[in-house]
Amino acid sequence: MTSKTILQEKSSILIISWICIAEILTMQGVFTFSSMLPFFLEEWKIDSVDAGWISGIYYGSYMISVMILVSLTDWIDAKKVYISGVLITLISCIGFALFVDGYWSAMLFRTLGGIGLAGTYMPGLKALTDRLSGPARIRATSFYTASFGAGTALSFLIGGSILKWFPWQTAFWIAGLCALLALLIVIKVLENRPNQVGSRTGLRTLDFRPVLKNSKAMGWIACYSTHNYELFAFRSWIVVYLVFALTGVSEGLFIQPSVIVFFGVLLGMPSSVIGNELSMRYGRTRVVVSIMCFSAVLAVVVGNSIGLSAPLLIVLVLVYGCFVTGDSASITSGVIESASEENRGVTMAVHSSIGFIGSFLGPIGFGMVLNAFGGHNSSEAWFWAFASTGVILLLGPLFIVMLRIIRKQ
Repeated sequence: MTSKTILQEKSSILIISWICIAEILTMQGVFTFSSMLPFFLEEWKIDSVDAGWISGIYYGSYMISVMILVSLTDWIDAKKVYISGVLITLISCIGFALFVDGYWSAMLFRTLGGIGLAGTYMPGLKALTDRLSGPARIRATSFYTASFGAGTALSFLIGGSILKWFPWQTAFWIAGLCALLALLIVIKVLENRPNQVGSRTGLRTLDFRPVLKNSKAMGWIACYSTHNYELFAFRSWIVVYLVFALTGVSEGLFIQPSVIVFFGVLLGMPSSVIGNELSMRYGRTRVVVSIMCFSAVLAVVVGNSIGLSAPLLIVLVLVYGCFVTGDSASITSGVIESASEENRGVTMAVHSSIGFIGSFLGPIGFGMVLNAFGGHNSSEAWFWAFASTGVILLLGPLFIVMLRIIRKQ
């Protein structure tokens, strides 16, 4: 190995590390609301459907805006889009702390937060992969998507811990400060790249037809949507579930539910990386389908676990959380590797937008099932909410198979 190659590898590791840290920082406002959801259910007197909408609108606004914002990264430097997204994230966090006092104001600033996430998550991955090549690019994808989990974990921990010592608004002030730090990191670490001009214009950047005709990529994108339905339903409601499920069975073993989720999400980071490594060795389709099937089974098991001893219940939730995230990096890598170089940005835009249909519907659908079967204080309601999530997850493998058959025809 030459000295030049060693320097390139060290440079790649440095860039990946800093951008992953920036990704973690921008995530601090994403699940702060979910981590304090039991408090808001009582404080604002909202039901499960209202809570589902406040959680889901974040991903709904992401779903709509990401199409444009990520597509633009085929035309202009993704770093510029990222900076804009961080600024919107900053406004959404500070605005939530200053102005939110109920359902409608929460909907407004959660909507802004979703737009900010659309401008940072996939544009950040595009900015990173544009500056890498070969195996470094593939592994950067797995570490970057795993960083989403690390950011999620800290978001849960900070939000869940704040209420014990400070007003709830403090968590959103902290999230705003983290967004500012992420902005400084990206400005410093990523070199500027020229805009992509010439035959590709801004309007062509928004041409989604090449992606929609790519059945291999669309199979992974459809699979990503069902994955996200489960992931965001789980993370939006898991704190409320643990508060209910551990009531009366956790004497002598009291652990803050947000702390349990914090460690669960941290475990999801290596599970995503391991899943991607297994995909590279044994085949992406085989590994992803296996993980999804096991996860669907665990969804039913967890939903039927209310009344178990606290240690057993906690272990089940932690194991389930690992399977929920185990296929994340593999699916995203499948999309990126299925795309041509000139359409990678717009492919990632379609991936994010269609994929986040599931993110938008997951918290809402879960809340609707809860309400239909008795609300968040009913054991039967929790069973059916989790079971319905498992059923929807299994549509992912079916989409992969169906689109693969269409591709061969």
